[in-house]
Amino acid sequence: MFEHWALLVSILILILASGFFSSSETGLTAASEAKMRQLANNGNRNALLVEKLKNDKDSLISAILIGNNAVNVLASALATSAAIALFKDSGVFIATLVMTVLITVFAEVLPKTYAIKNANKFALLVASPIRLIVIILTPLSITMRWISFIFLGKNTETSEDREEELRGMIELHSDNADSEQREKKAMLSSVLDLSELTVDEIMTHRGSVSMVNVEDKPKDIVSFVLNSPHTRLPIYSGKPENIIGVLHVKDLLRSLQNSKLETLENFDVAKIASPTYFIPETTLLANQLQAFRTRREHFAIVVDEYGDFRGIVTLEDIIEEIVGDIDDEHDEELAGCTPQADGSYVVDGNVTIRDLNRILDLTLPDDDASTVAGLLLHETRTIPLPGQEFKINGMRFRVVHRENNKITSLRIWTKQKNTSRKKPI
Repeated sequence: MFEHWALLVSILILILASGFFSSSETGLTAASEAKMRQLANNGNRNALLVEKLKNDKDSLISAILIGNNAVNVLASALATSAAIALFKDSGVFIATLVMTVLITVFAEVLPKTYAIKNANKFALLVASPIRLIVIILTPLSITMRWISFIFLGKNTETSEDREEELRGMIELHSDNADSEQREKKAMLSSVLDLSELTVDEIMTHRGSVSMVNVEDKPKDIVSFVLNSPHTRLPIYSGKPENIIGVLHVKDLLRSLQNSKLETLENFDVAKIASPTYFIPETTLLANQLQAFRTRREHFAIVVDEYGDFRGIVTLEDIIEEIVGDIDDEHDEELAGCTPQADGSYVVDGNVTIRDLNRILDLTLPDDDASTVAGLLLHETRTIPLPGQEFKINGMRFRVVHRENNKITSLRIWTKQKNTSRKKPI
């Protein structure tokens, strides 16, 4: 009789052990990495253990599977032995039925349900014992990983796969969301886009850059700067491509304050200009954002592979890619885009496609061109004449003005929008 009770207690202990392994696997894998990082920074030792276990998931999963399967097999073997002794030939069937119910309910469903509902708390609770088990079972875990490698090969998951998974999670959590949640989703997606976009896709093109000619009269320069909506302006000498510095309005005003007004004619703007910060047009936005932070800069001159001036990019430009437009009292809603009475827009050719898409909620492609004029040239494969009309993405484009081979102004009707392939007409 004592042997039967000892056998029953052993089976119950093994079932509890199985539940411990099952719930530990669920709790540790479902625990929030951000929460564990925060707790670890505050000195929580168990949070550090959770991070170590999650960082070595192969060892963690191998150890849990070995332990879980070992106790399940042992519990089933003991139950079968006891059932055969008590019920003879029908003992195998009875033991299979009873153990299936017990293991499913008390070693799988209930423990895992509890663990998933209390993932962070449970992960911290089991971190220490699981860490010890992982260390003890390390030789068996290494053997299991070698066997897995032989049959399944190397893990082929890449950083792109994980990024797509993150994008999917953002999309999933924004389904049926309100406007505030949709804005958060757009911001999170934009952060991921920083590692794909280059500065030439968001820069202000050289044709739209306000610049100061160092050879102009000082009073004309001061008047131009003070009437400009910008706080930083490139300075050039001779021709616009020859940029020799960047003038900050605050530096100009400070210098004027320290100067005598009667000597303004001898005022040298180049002496108060900041050194020019040149960057290649292929620089990724994520890298440039970090570079701005490191250098404590807000303004950079973009050049192409030949060193020729292409445009400018600012810290605000990159931040606006994440949070959307940041307007101040001097900003126009979109410079170079004028709404018309019939619902169309007259747009300067040098307006960027990204800005136009953002302001007018359009879907014009910007893969092959960065400006509206460039898009029209790319799609038509010609240099159209004033008055010619084309259809791109279901929208009408009419050339309004052209100077030499440069399209300076277009009229766009945005009423019809679709994503079909563009066709010139």
